[in-house]
Amino acid sequence: MIRVTDLTKDYGPRRALHSLSFEARQGEIIGFLGPNGAGKTTTMRILTGYMPPTSGEAIVAGYNVMEESIEVRKRVGYLPETVPLYNEMVVQDFLKFMAELRHIPNPEESVADALNMVGMTERAKGYIGNLSKGMRQRIGLAQALIHRPEVLILDEPSIGLDPGQVVELRKIIREIGRERTVLLSTHILSEAQQICDRVIIINKGKIVVEDTPENLQARLVGGERVVLRVRGDAAELSAKIEQVKGVQRLKSNPDGSLEFEYLPGHDVRPEVAKIITNGGYEMLEMKTLSLSLEDIFLELTKEQVVTPKKKRRL
Repeated sequence: MIRVTDLTKDYGPRRALHSLSFEARQGEIIGFLGPNGAGKTTTMRILTGYMPPTSGEAIVAGYNVMEESIEVRKRVGYLPETVPLYNEMVVQDFLKFMAELRHIPNPEESVADALNMVGMTERAKGYIGNLSKGMRQRIGLAQALIHRPEVLILDEPSIGLDPGQVVELRKIIREIGRERTVLLSTHILSEAQQICDRVIIINKGKIVVEDTPENLQARLVGGERVVLRVRGDAAELSAKIEQVKGVQRLKSNPDGSLEFEYLPGHDVRPEVAKIITNGGYEMLEMKTLSLSLEDIFLELTKEQVVTPKKKRRL
């Protein structure tokens, strides 16, 4: 379990985090999204005891990060963006070394369990330096799991992996997330949609929105997007569809199709279809598209353009 209350972090005059507050429960995978410099890594470093906050409170696995840092570290597994590994070591020796650093009883058993969880048992006797990027990420994940932590914090775990490796890593994270609290930072938005129970979008050190991926899609536009193709005068049809109650953001695409959105509780498709039929148009296609999390992410984190005020002449 993670509970963050009014977490603030200053780097000199620059404020990186502005009173962040959120919770993550056991058995829940939280996607932590935001552009570069948004404050994701800073938050994760505070939660793992790597650095202190300027103010606020962070409770991890029931312990205060500032007052009980050692207890927190015993219960947290951390995979940083750049995994620190020793290339000249054999995989199982490296993991045994990590287990001994944590004073884990029966380190051999813990190593075997961690390798099994990440699907690396067959590579246990290979040198780390000979492993691919994807396998190195798995070893990094294994070291984060070696002490069976209650909370797992993963900073960009899929970065640099090929599509096949990403799919495998997602399966592993989903399995791990059934019993643990997982906080997952990522730039791969489809990843958050597929494996996260809840998404927190952060921008400029502030939480912009927090909800399930499904609810976020509904909340941004409140409905669905429709793409329509007809044979006939699309401009004349566009004017008629614009008059339908519930239709919004109607536009014409370069390929000749029409695109619009409709509000929840106002499924306008039957009425639009009637307009097309009564107007003598031939319908070629009508399909509904849901906004992707990427659309939402870009909308919520886009820079606001501020028009400078003109100086008044004296």
